[in-house]
Amino acid sequence: MLDRRLERLERELMLVARCSVLTPRERKGQATDPQDPTAQPDTGTTAGVDSCTPTRLDRSGYLLLSRLDAEGAMTIGRLADAFQLDVSTVNRQTGALLRAGLVERIPDPEGGLARKLRVTSRGADRMAAERTCRQTDLSRLLESWTPEDVARFEDVLTRFNREVERQEGRVWPRETDEAASVPE
Repeated sequence: MLDRRLERLERELMLVARCSVLTPRERKGQATDPQDPTAQPDTGTTAGVDSCTPTRLDRSGYLLLSRLDAEGAMTIGRLADAFQLDVSTVNRQTGALLRAGLVERIPDPEGGLARKLRVTSRGADRMAAERTCRQTDLSRLLESWTPEDVARFEDVLTRFNREVERQEGRVWPRETDEAASVPE
């Protein structure tokens, strides 16, 4: 029989995955910009307090831009491998980013045959705005937590993510100073 702690932990991880602060979704009755297939409506929780842009990046757009920003230009094949997705899925998702002008195709700087995708300045601006929105929303969620609780939560979540990466053999690139400050 499965340990009750693992049952509760699995449920809590499932609930984190659905958290709209981390993965904004279009809500019924809210329209998005028809010219930007990556746009999602603002999902701020407090009317009149949210300073986020009117449109938000969807989950896949934010993840892809974040990976390209962290690692630099990548082929669609490498992106598919990084996310454990079919190339066709990543092709569709990056197509939306290309149409929105958030990424661009470039020749391989190392002379390879495959073209790579690189974040544009517009994409970097949208990603930074989205990151600010997410951090603002997260700050609201954690405002009653002590700094020690927030630090402990960050440490345990980082440890969990690093273990997932180790077991899958797919490391998410992190800043070197961040990696050095987090105990393994």
